[in-house]
Amino acid sequence: MYEFKLPDVGEGIHEAEILNWLVNVGDTVSVNQPILEIQTDKAIVEIPSPVGGTVAEIKIETGTLAHVGDVLITFARGDKSVATTAPKAATAAKSANGQQAAPAAATAAARATKATVGIAGPGKRVLAAPAVRKMALEAGINLADVSGSGPAGRVLPSDVRHFIEQQKAAPATAPKPEVVATPAITPTPEAGKAPIPPPVVRQPGQEIVEEEPLQGLRRRIAERMELAWEIPHVTSFDEVDASKLVALRKQLQPEAKQRGVRLTYLPFIIKAVVQTLKEHPYFNASLDMEQQKILHHCYYHIGIATAVSDGLLVPVIRHADQMNLIQLATELKRLADLAQERRLSLEELSGSTFTITNFGSYGNSVGTPIINAPEVAILGTGRIAEKPVVIDGEVVARPMLPLALSFDHRLIDGAASGQFLQRLKSLLADPNLLFLELV
Repeated sequence: MYEFKLPDVGEGIHEAEILNWLVNVGDTVSVNQPILEIQTDKAIVEIPSPVGGTVAEIKIETGTLAHVGDVLITFARGDKSVATTAPKAATAAKSANGQQAAPAAATAAARATKATVGIAGPGKRVLAAPAVRKMALEAGINLADVSGSGPAGRVLPSDVRHFIEQQKAAPATAPKPEVVATPAITPTPEAGKAPIPPPVVRQPGQEIVEEEPLQGLRRRIAERMELAWEIPHVTSFDEVDASKLVALRKQLQPEAKQRGVRLTYLPFIIKAVVQTLKEHPYFNASLDMEQQKILHHCYYHIGIATAVSDGLLVPVIRHADQMNLIQLATELKRLADLAQERRLSLEELSGSTFTITNFGSYGNSVGTPIINAPEVAILGTGRIAEKPVVIDGEVVARPMLPLALSFDHRLIDGAASGQFLQRLKSLLADPNLLFLELV
């Protein structure tokens, strides 16, 4: 009998939620076959089997938190073969920057490009991210009917959307007869099957509470928000005349389009933020209260808050200071696509030193962003809209960009936040100033 324990998947993660078992007791599995999906506070991770054999017992149920070292599943093996790339909690390799990287197989497991099944045959199961399963469920689609275009046949959100479009384009079938629920008649169950409960009839004025377990990404977000709320937040608000920013983007858009890139305002904002962080390094730091230390990060990894179907993720643009506008726009698109498909790796969700959240993309003008711990500041940007402003004694219309800077008052004071915002405003009001920093 072989006991498989939750491996160390790196990035300081000590626990994970068992999100979805991909095998059942009695199933025969092969070495490196994905057997379960776990939800860490960073991403959904597929875990492969370290051995070949038969599933003897599943120790931890779906929706339960497991800690590194907990026994998850046991296998009955007919041979002694064990994958040479199996996850080992005690195995770690040194990465290029000197930090310990995740074990080889755990890193491989973190990639959402494991061998999966596209169109499932009898007794087989289609592997897809929970967000994809939710999309299919809401559309009334059986995932087994959807052909996956991802690596090795993984079903992606685009596959589900394409399947829906195909169904709409297909000739209409005869409508199904409407089923009228009759509460007084309970269907007789077949032999050996549980009785079928009558449909729930809600009476007018009846108060019903429907329970939903707090799990998956939603539970992780709740835990992160609870952690973040221990930080003494202060938010400063301002706005900047974006006339020159709007004009510069319009001027550069044709060239960006020729290169196959959609140029939004966000790459300009990232460039301005990075330059401001260089001049105000405390905003690019983090606090270690246990060690009583301020950690100054001499690199610029910018987190971008990104909404997905079941919550919020923060993919990270690493070394953003070394990218030009086209490179930033390309990386933003790549990370956003991976976020929607829930295929971001742990590395792509870790290590940010400062975060930007663009609530303007949803039509909002003002918001109070919450700091992404252990960072000490976050910038929120609103929707650019024309407003009346006074210039040289005259009221004129100008495209104004709202800004909201939340900061950790344990490290940053109001005067410092004001200086940060003023510098950021000057760069956004005249983005040509950014060219002075080009090497």
